[in-house]
Amino acid sequence: MKGSQPLKDDNRERSIFAVRTIIAIFIVMGMLGALVWRLYHLQVVDYEHYNTLSDKNRMQLQPVAPNRGLIYDRHGALLADNQPVFSLSIIPELVDNLESQLSALRGLVDISDDQVKRFRKLLKRARRPYQPVSLKGKLSEAEIAIIEVRRHEFQGVEVIAQLARYYPFGELTAHSLGYVGRINEEELATLDERNYSATNYIGKLGVERFYEAELHGTAGLQTIETNAGNRILRVLNDVPPVPGKNLVLHLDIALQAKAQQLLEGKRAAVVAIEPSTGGILAMVSTPSFDPNKFVTGIDHASYDALRDSLDLPLFNRALKGRYPPGSTIKPIVGMAGLDVGAVTKSYSIMDYGFYRLPNEERLYRDWKREGHGRMNLFTSITESCDTYFYDLAFKMGVDDMSRYLGYFGFGQNTSLDIDEARSGLLPSRDWKRGLRGEPWYPGDSLNMGIGQGYMLSTPLQLAAATALIANRGAWVAPRMLKQTGDKSIVLSQRENALGDVSLRKPENWEYIVDAMESVMHGKKGTARGSGYGAQYRMAGKTGTAQVVGIAQGEEYDAEALAERHRDHALFVGFAPVDEPQIAVAVIVENGGGGSVSAAPVARALFDHWLVDAERLNVGEASGE
Repeated sequence: MKGSQPLKDDNRERSIFAVRTIIAIFIVMGMLGALVWRLYHLQVVDYEHYNTLSDKNRMQLQPVAPNRGLIYDRHGALLADNQPVFSLSIIPELVDNLESQLSALRGLVDISDDQVKRFRKLLKRARRPYQPVSLKGKLSEAEIAIIEVRRHEFQGVEVIAQLARYYPFGELTAHSLGYVGRINEEELATLDERNYSATNYIGKLGVERFYEAELHGTAGLQTIETNAGNRILRVLNDVPPVPGKNLVLHLDIALQAKAQQLLEGKRAAVVAIEPSTGGILAMVSTPSFDPNKFVTGIDHASYDALRDSLDLPLFNRALKGRYPPGSTIKPIVGMAGLDVGAVTKSYSIMDYGFYRLPNEERLYRDWKREGHGRMNLFTSITESCDTYFYDLAFKMGVDDMSRYLGYFGFGQNTSLDIDEARSGLLPSRDWKRGLRGEPWYPGDSLNMGIGQGYMLSTPLQLAAATALIANRGAWVAPRMLKQTGDKSIVLSQRENALGDVSLRKPENWEYIVDAMESVMHGKKGTARGSGYGAQYRMAGKTGTAQVVGIAQGEEYDAEALAERHRDHALFVGFAPVDEPQIAVAVIVENGGGGSVSAAPVARALFDHWLVDAERLNVGEASGE
């Protein structure tokens, strides 16, 4: 047909295709160039930035808690150990719904309301979101098995193994060692965060608290690689922790066990000191408690039972019990009287069973109602004559009495490493005027002269003062620590540590010691029953501390009083007399006379320390 156009223009189509191809190539090349540029920017220009972010996602810097130092007695018996325990813990940052998780876990194992409440407190104190927070400690094997089987159902839940403090002797060492417990908010604010970031427990009382720095050690660090599930794949870098120092105490666990056995069923305390070193050989307060219950957290019911008990098992009578020392201070008062010239060795009085101040009608009664007859200082210590010491206290006055009693450590804590020890009360003229706004009366001096009235002392103070007499004036401060495991001694003297006591006539030491020896071995000694048949010579002094007042003209009748209103029984002493190896203070609350309840305890301890060839087996002491 004339003038018709071809149906297909191949040249035009080829031209269009070529143009489109070139455009597509440019687009692809542009995109490829952009991709290469971006890749270069990520891999080269911004490498450090993104590499750091990537490491944060797969690597974590974790603190590693050091192993707490162990504590041994003087013969190597282990008193404070570390044992593995397993706890159920939650990592907060890995949990989407914490409340739902807690509810599910409580359906899986037994978790109390107290444990949940404690978990919430720990959660608020958690320093890092990836730090595991303990929900339940001391898991049983059955609980561990249940959790492990179903752990895939609980994101962020871990069973964590750690070392926890364990006290093999339980109640036997509670008041001498103290214990560790969970770190609270107040303690957390004062601790080195880096060193304690992986630590859950800290010393709360006693040796555990005083030597916290030595026992704790130094935390380590680990750089770990984890997967998306926060499972540890490998340790990239490791700075190992430095374990705490092991401590060796002066304490003798066999003597400790003997003392507790002797005080069983009583509200009482014993402190035994080695005079040559000041080392505390035994420190017992009964009744006691199991410190292991406090390590991972004691439940409310158990704590309430301890707190509300009338026998006060949580109260450390050896360190904090403040009692009138009674006649146990008569040797010191007598020594002071000789030294200031208030009396002489030959000075004597006639005791008719009472003492009356000049121009006063009140009678100050002797414990022996009919009196002791003619008495001097030596016989007055031997027979514990109150009337003689009334007279001596009146002649000497409060100023000299208070000063000399201060030389022996009363009214202060003179121990080197026992912060919980109370200072007692050493009254003085200024003390009474400042506290009560009253002058010091002569009658106050009479009461003080026999260890009654305002004066209060602790068993530790009585033991330390007795050790000073045993040393004939050489002062050695009481201490728990003998040495650290690496043999380095870390003790330092307190600023208020006492000096030696020097007498104008040094021979008066032996005079007082001889009188105390007569207490134990003399025909009329108040503790002659406890001294009878001993293979060694001992020195001592009995005491009775009045709990309730007796009206003028009335006679003390223990049977007519409620048991808790009866007199306290006290005894102090040391043995052997010539080369003392042990000094002891004993108090039995509401035990009556010191010669009946307290002196026999000291005699048994002396025998155990000086005579018994076979000490109490450590396994027997621990109940194993």
